[in-house]
Amino acid sequence: MLLDGQWRTVSVRPDEQEVVVLPGDLGSVDDLVRGGPQALAAAQAAQSTAPVRRLDPALLGAPLTRFNRDILCTGWNYWAHYEESAGRREGQDPAERPRHPTFFTKGPDTVVGPYDDIRYDARVSDRWDYEAEVALVIGRAGRSIPAERALEHVFGYLVANDVSQRDLQRAHGGQWLKGKSIDDTMPLGPWVTTADEIGDPAALRIRCLVNDEVRQDAVTGQMAFSVAQLIAELSWGMTLRPGDVLLTGTPAGIGNARDPQVFLAPGDVVTTEVDRLGTLHNRVVQL
Repeated sequence: MLLDGQWRTVSVRPDEQEVVVLPGDLGSVDDLVRGGPQALAAAQAAQSTAPVRRLDPALLGAPLTRFNRDILCTGWNYWAHYEESAGRREGQDPAERPRHPTFFTKGPDTVVGPYDDIRYDARVSDRWDYEAEVALVIGRAGRSIPAERALEHVFGYLVANDVSQRDLQRAHGGQWLKGKSIDDTMPLGPWVTTADEIGDPAALRIRCLVNDEVRQDAVTGQMAFSVAQLIAELSWGMTLRPGDVLLTGTPAGIGNARDPQVFLAPGDVVTTEVDRLGTLHNRVVQL
């Protein structure tokens, strides 16, 4: 949170009206994620004597800014979304439903804060689409993690919107990286809710509104592959490390699948909500 001209790590109180300003020597949220249980315990202990400030959402920045690698993502992870896009993938429809999660990555320079502008560039694309998602951040390293232990590796959860350029997504050999990696297009936040506050992540309601019109509305229990399954499959033979961020897929209702299709335009306001995780509120602004 930006306080007196400096970025400070804060702990948001349950009423979401106040924050506790943590001591600077505890570092950033990225440091707390990588510091393991000891770092989190130190942050919790410091709250009893740390100063309290009123929460001003407009002063929040992206809670995570230091990434180990590209942001990890999941496609087609709600069957309703998979089915709604049938015939609209411009020759990229699979022959059958995927039997395993579909993974891809997007560049870390996509990330903006929970109230920052989405930077629209008409020269790049005119098919900008919204994708409300639950994101998670890994807090404990692991390789070939069994599904029954997977949630033990989650530090916490965030809200994300995987704004995508559909024409670019189709134009590069069926690989989605380019159409998912335009700078300053993925709101993330508004904070990290630690895993112990959530427990089972299968009962979170997720919504996306554009100019106050509901476009997506689902619950995470409708995922084709659960959070635990995603972590198990992704980590099979591949080490996940503290600080890795994984998006878990978007539900039905995307603009590309509507009839007629509807895409984002400058001036649109995109609101992304997940129960118990918070809200992102971002305006689409022409470069």
